[in-house]
Amino acid sequence: MALALFGFLRLSLLDVLDILLISLIIFLLFRWLWGSSAWSIFVAILSLYLIRFAVTVLGMRLTATIMDMVLDVGVLALIVIFQPEIRRFLTRLGNGTRVNAHTNNLLNKLFRNVSRDRMDSNAVNEITEACRRMSESKTGALIVIPHATPLDDIIATGDRIDAAIHRRLIMNLFFKNSPLHDGAVIINSNHIVAARCTLPITEKTDIPPNFGMRHKAAIGITEETDADAIVVSEETGNISFARGGNVTHINNINELKLLLNSSLSDNMEGRERNGRNTD
Repeated sequence: MALALFGFLRLSLLDVLDILLISLIIFLLFRWLWGSSAWSIFVAILSLYLIRFAVTVLGMRLTATIMDMVLDVGVLALIVIFQPEIRRFLTRLGNGTRVNAHTNNLLNKLFRNVSRDRMDSNAVNEITEACRRMSESKTGALIVIPHATPLDDIIATGDRIDAAIHRRLIMNLFFKNSPLHDGAVIINSNHIVAARCTLPITEKTDIPPNFGMRHKAAIGITEETDADAIVVSEETGNISFARGGNVTHINNINELKLLLNSSLSDNMEGRERNGRNTD
């Protein structure tokens, strides 16, 4: 069934769905790139496509041909320019699907044969106590706690530790004269996996001006993965907790314990549910 618009433009139901789909894609692109460094590039490219459409409608064939050549070559340039954004988008898409959780569980059983134990209350106490003492001494720290998404590529950028969690060890790793203090510490289950790890930096431009590189790295890793991050500011001694790209200021150490326990409980329930579904 055809739909008449203004008496001269006829649209079918599929045309309407096509327009709605393109509108949704453009909206998602705007929301995805808004506030990032790639926003101005995206606006410039969109402007070029609008110019191309205008000269085509007006019958300016020479200009339209040149614009076609420029934009055809520009597709390859887009892949290079937006490589970080494309990688981040695909990572989020993969992490947000149930298929990814099932795949991780299956691969862990087939290849790794590693049992991912839940971090116990003693480990949480050791981490929070270390953060409290580092906050008092204004020792900068960045701790990352992964969940379903493996961080093997991040761990490979640092030095393997594979040690039991203990407050004094965590404090020594971040001691300013320690060769391992510059970077993030990865803690998985009940082990300190690695130190001096390099994290991706967020490209958000609307973050508070008092956030330093540790906060930007914490936001970056929690944007790209489902990991949580704890930051201790070297300037103020303030403790922050990052999850899903959002940073929460910690007022007292009990609040940090609650956030950690809540996060670990939620992820443990999700793993058990995915494991039952896989079985």
